[in-house]
Parts: sequence; structure tokens; C-alpha cells
Amino acid sequence: MKGRRRTHCLALLIGAGLALAACAPGPSDPTSTVIVNARVIDGSGAQSRDANVRLVGDRVTAVGDFEPSAKDTVVDADGLVLAPGFIDVHSHHDYRLIELPEALAAVNQGITTIVAGQDGGHQYPLTEFFAQLDGAPVAVNVASFAGFGTLRGEVMGEDYERHATPEEIGEMADLLRAELEAGALGLSSGLEYDPGSFSSTEEVVALARVAAAHGGRYISHIRSEDQYFWEAIEEIIRIGSEAQLPVQVTHIKLAMNRWWGQAERLLTRLDEARSSGVDITADIYPYRAWSTSFTWLTTVFPDRDLDRRDGAEYILRDLLSPGDVLLPEFLPEPAYSGLTLAEIAEIRGADAETTLMELLKADTEMGGESPMIGFAMDEPDIEAIMAWPHTVICTDGGLAGSHPRGFGAFTRFLGRYVRDRNVVSLEEGIRKLTSLSARHLGITGRGSIQEGYYADLVLFDPETVIDRSTYEDPQVPSLGVEKVWVNGQLVFDGGRTTGNRPGRPVLRTGS
Repeated sequence: MKGRRRTHCLALLIGAGLALAACAPGPSDPTSTVIVNARVIDGSGAQSRDANVRLVGDRVTAVGDFEPSAKDTVVDADGLVLAPGFIDVHSHHDYRLIELPEALAAVNQGITTIVAGQDGGHQYPLTEFFAQLDGAPVAVNVASFAGFGTLRGEVMGEDYERHATPEEIGEMADLLRAELEAGALGLSSGLEYDPGSFSSTEEVVALARVAAAHGGRYISHIRSEDQYFWEAIEEIIRIGSEAQLPVQVTHIKLAMNRWWGQAERLLTRLDEARSSGVDITADIYPYRAWSTSFTWLTTVFPDRDLDRRDGAEYILRDLLSPGDVLLPEFLPEPAYSGLTLAEIAEIRGADAETTLMELLKADTEMGGESPMIGFAMDEPDIEAIMAWPHTVICTDGGLAGSHPRGFGAFTRFLGRYVRDRNVVSLEEGIRKLTSLSARHLGITGRGSIQEGYYADLVLFDPETVIDRSTYEDPQVPSLGVEKVWVNGQLVFDGGRTTGNRPGRPVLRTGS
């Protein structure tokens, strides 16, 4: 009978023909768990409803009004919200994941699937990366894009400060096909970073066409998020149009004070592109500050010449004030760690422009490893872009990074922007974190609470959920997330990771 535990019996003859059945249990049936008294928000955008949810093995098998059976493990949700596990569409949580397999930074905020391979860089080759995850499982699911910069580096090596030749583009295309066959979701780029910054648009289009032919998509840290922002937006629209594939502006922002207040202009242009047939979307993290390497600022100097004072003047006039440049860690002079450029200039008794040039030179000489945080965005723009129906949420964060987004982006969104600011409804906010993200990525079987879907779930209190990570202390877990399941196994419970590691590689549909 279905559901009955099977046993294997061996009849042993004892003495004068008496028989004794020695029975050993066979393989166990999958664990069955029922979450009762939940306020289910299923990820579709529909209104919440009171329901029970049954998990059998790694799948959701029932949602509705039913009674648990005697064999079910029962979890009382006590009226809290049960949502699909959150999908981080732009994540750097994959770095150090083997070292930190319980992925506290991700699961404490309800993230069950991370999407790596961002900004044009990925763990190459993906066959080896996914095999490593299969051999040493972690707490979260992991998907990945193939990075344009990685492929460009493999083909062009150190000779990348130029456009690629047709032959080199062909070699990159071959490498990309292999990564797509390994399960990459598509192509990512970081056109503001080397080596991608030296590419032509035609070069990117050629590779985007390869991704399109395999059913993949394109996600981009566009060529400029500040001075040439509008030109960069036109470039990604062109890529989507010419390559005929979905494109996503990742960690979208108006990161230049000259553009503050122009969110409506941006969204109007994106809507026009969508109306013309370009499937363009966006993701955003809920903070005013971005984070990258300090030496990235050298790319803004004319000819990357750090003796050009006009470059420093431009940065501190149009991009960031001295008080908005924070150095969480400054390797050439550790005493400056945690200080702003304004504070360091005061200590040194120099003006901010001179200080900036000297610090950049010192960091470059040491390999350019110091991180930087720049407070460059305006809150009204963040909220307007966040509310756009085609924007989803990301962390752009790491497991042990210096920006609080790594530990708190999703709980900050739910607490500050959904509950406190009412930027979107709770149901719409959950849709952005789950089913809409899955749709943008081409991921199936996740992002919704429905029968047959993977049992990636998060139980949280919408009245208390909030981030606690800060720029001073960026690795503090959030509040309000009670339990997190990945593929049916509990990975976070009562503020702690459980030690379970049921995460799997998530491959592009059809791979």
C-alpha cells in the first residue's frame, strides 16, 4: 500500500521447524513535515491566506485546509508569514561558501537561493564549481551566470586594453557555450570594470547572442552608473534588442548627484524599451551606499592618471563628498580603517583632493585590495525604482563583507521599505523576492508555495523583521526570521543555523 513502510523479512528456521520472522527496516520514506497555522503568502502577489503546508522530502505536496497525520512532524507557525524562500538575484555569497557552508549571512535574512557569477566574473569552469558543491554541500542553493570578464581574461590574458578581434570573440563564444551547457543562467558583465571596460558593444552583443541561442539571459553592471549613465542605459537596451534576449540592469542606481531626482526619467525610458519589445528588468539593493574596491576610483581619473588633480576634484564635486567616502579597511595604513576621507584629510592636515590622490597611489602600490563604501544615492530615487513592477531585490553582498547588505538587504527591504515606508504591499514585496526573481532568471520549480515546487520556505514575523547590520558592524544577523527550509530541510531556526546543508546547484532550465 502506498505510504506504508516496507520491511524485508528473513524466515529463520529454529529447532523443530519453528519459524521466526527477523525483519529489518528498508529505506525510509521521505520525512513528512506539516507547517500549521501559517499566514501563507505564496509569492504570486495574491493576498495572504491561512493555510497548512505539507513538505515531503524536498517538495511541497499540499497547501490548504487539511489535518496533519500521525506520522507528520508538525511545526506551529503561530500565525506568522510563511513565504517562498528568497532568491538573491545578484549575490557574492558564493565566495568563501566552501569555507562557511552554513551561509549565515544569507539564511538569516531568508535567502535560500543565491545567484553568483556577477559583474562579469564567475568561478571558472562551472563544471568544477558545481561538482565541488555536489561533493561538499552547503546550506543554500547556488545558481550562476557566466562572466564576460572571466571569458575575456581567459582568451586575451593581460592584453585586454583593446577591442577583441573576431577570432578572440569566437574563442570567447566557445567558452561561453561550454558554461551554458554546464548550467549557466546566461551571460553577466561588469562593463565598468577591467577587462570588460575595454570591450566594444558589438563584442558584448556577439556573446549575448550565444546566450540567447541557449535560452539564457544577460545581466549587467552597466558601463557607467554615474557620469555616462544614460549612455550605458542605451547600451544595454541595444544589447537586448540586437541579441533578442532578456536583459537586466543589476544593482540599478542613480549614483551621481547631478542625476538625483531623475528616477521618473529612467523608468519612463525603461518602459519605452519594454514597449518596443526589449524585455528589460532591474534589481536593486535597499541602501544609499555602494561598495567596491577603493582603487576603482582610479578609472574616473582622466587617463587613470592619479596626478591629475582635476580627476579628484571631479569625484569630490560631482560623485561623492569627502564625508561620503568610507574606508572600512585601509591596508596601507590600518589606522585609517573605518574613517571617511574627510576624517583622514583632517588627520593628515591636507585638503581632500590631495588626500584622495595620495591614498589611491598608496593602495594601488599595495595591490588595490582595500574596500570602499560610497554614499552616492538618494532615498526618493531608491524608493521609486524599487516600486517599479519590474524591479526585484538583491544583496550584492558577501558572507563576510564590509557592507551591511551582505547580512541584511532582504530584511531591511521587508522592515524599512515594505512595513515602515509602504513602498509596496507585503504581498508584492514577497513577489519581488521570490516568483518575480525566479522569472527574471529563468529558474523553475522555486519561488512559489505550490504543490510540486521545491520546499524552499521562510517563516518570519512581518511586525518585527528588520536588519541590524550596519556600516560599523556589517555582520550582525537580522531579527524576525524564525525558520528557513531549503529543499525541505531546516537550515535556520530560532536565530541559529542548524548544520544541515541541503543546498544544490540550480542549473538553467534545459541544461
